[in-house]
Amino acid sequence: MTELNVSSIQRFSVGDGPGIRTTVFLKGCNLRCPWCHNPECVSPETQTLCYKNTDKKTVSGKTMTVDEIIEDVMEDVDFYRESGGGVTLSGGEPLLQSKGAKELSKGLKERGVTTLIDTAGCVPWENFGDVTDFADEYYFDIKTADEKLYKDVIKGDKALIFGNLKRLIELNKNVVVRIPLIPGFNMSEIDCENICEELNDIGVKRVDLLPFHRLGSSKYEALGLTYAYKDVLPPDKAAVGRIKEIYDKYFITNIE
Repeated sequence: MTELNVSSIQRFSVGDGPGIRTTVFLKGCNLRCPWCHNPECVSPETQTLCYKNTDKKTVSGKTMTVDEIIEDVMEDVDFYRESGGGVTLSGGEPLLQSKGAKELSKGLKERGVTTLIDTAGCVPWENFGDVTDFADEYYFDIKTADEKLYKDVIKGDKALIFGNLKRLIELNKNVVVRIPLIPGFNMSEIDCENICEELNDIGVKRVDLLPFHRLGSSKYEALGLTYAYKDVLPPDKAAVGRIKEIYDKYFITNIE
């Protein structure tokens, strides 16, 4: 039985897809976004988060079989069916464990539960191919349209990422592009226009905007890491509103 490296399983997730959902956070990511709010999911190694103010400790990293995960998430199947929800695979980058993600998605589909893949897309197309027959929806994170920023700041391959997104759309998959709004990185008018033009060219229809927040900052301290964005303020409503007006010219746009 295939095993997956799981960071945590979170019930009644908010913002991880439609309806009531359970989110399976997988360990390991090949990007290095300095604003990441799930730093415990970046390394594939098991880690202990030690929160100094409360003396609380949590462990991120546990090997689970696909059957064990299915048994766990199926406890809430009635909630999924009543609300139009399901299971979300997130991380980290869930498609780094695409074989296990395939078996999990297949097993859930056989039980009438939908699966949403939350991905940053920086994996070989074969990893998407593993899950395309069984995943019902994709949340696809796009950080910028600037190839140099992708490479130098977050260690990603823009051509690979946009190419994967284009192929998903060409296959008529249910894809929602999600864009984190990061101060000083992708929020200028020219940044937004460039992103919009490229996404429009490859057929994107819907975009969710995710304004930067610092809710994950305590995790960095608990891991003994420095949070590069600890002094960066979230964008105000006026700034987010101006950006939404740009995206509204191209897409159905929501703010998460």
